[in-house]
Amino acid sequence: MRHYPNRLKRGFTRQGPDYRFDDQVDFSDIRTTFGFRSMVVGKWVTKEERYISANLIYDALADLAQILHLPPKAIGLRGKLNFAFGHGGQKGVQAHYNAGSQTLALAKNAGGGALAHEWFHAFDHHISEHLFKVKPRYGFASKLWLSNTPNLTHPLNDALNSFFKEVFLDTSGEETNEFVQACIKHDHAHNMNYMSMPEEIAARCFEACIYAHPNIKNSFLVGGLQSSNLIYPPAQHTTKANKALNHYFQLLGYALHNLPDKV
Repeated sequence: MRHYPNRLKRGFTRQGPDYRFDDQVDFSDIRTTFGFRSMVVGKWVTKEERYISANLIYDALADLAQILHLPPKAIGLRGKLNFAFGHGGQKGVQAHYNAGSQTLALAKNAGGGALAHEWFHAFDHHISEHLFKVKPRYGFASKLWLSNTPNLTHPLNDALNSFFKEVFLDTSGEETNEFVQACIKHDHAHNMNYMSMPEEIAARCFEACIYAHPNIKNSFLVGGLQSSNLIYPPAQHTTKANKALNHYFQLLGYALHNLPDKV
């Protein structure tokens, strides 16, 4: 397990394959390797911070691709996803995904640990046009799934549909599960609408699945679940959702590895 220097406000730990062999990468390497449309780094990111953060981000995205059985370039979502570091963030927000510009943004000092969550938002937005015949411009598949019938003529869509069932429904497949009910109860008690938003529920479930990987651990990719005041699914729920998630991404990864021009 590698411990990164405590320079971006905190230390990060990682256990997993060695992709860089201690070589220094830069943000252009990240853009090329993972197929992003654009890569922007804020002007307040120092040279030293660029070095540290580039390595952290590269390793985290490589770990994500490995966990999801995807070719690295698929992380950029067919070249549609933009990436910003320390640029264009929102005050008090460690990371966010902007559906309008299709940009995943990480704050310089607080973005670590939120990368998996925000990448799923980007994926959730991107995949909606493939899962549903009609969608709003900024629609998320997870939200549309609750009120629209998905197109299940393709095996990939059928597999993704199974994942969303595990995210939202109980074993009967008719009622919401305890995880969703706990999120709704929390929002009602605090007079808010965040924890129970379908896209947030799905993203936190995705986080929990990535966090549960037995061999790859990366606190820059996903971290702080136990200490967070957010609601995450219990272990039994995560195990079932993870099985469905793995099945979907294994199918997707197989298709992309065998059809590289379609990535």
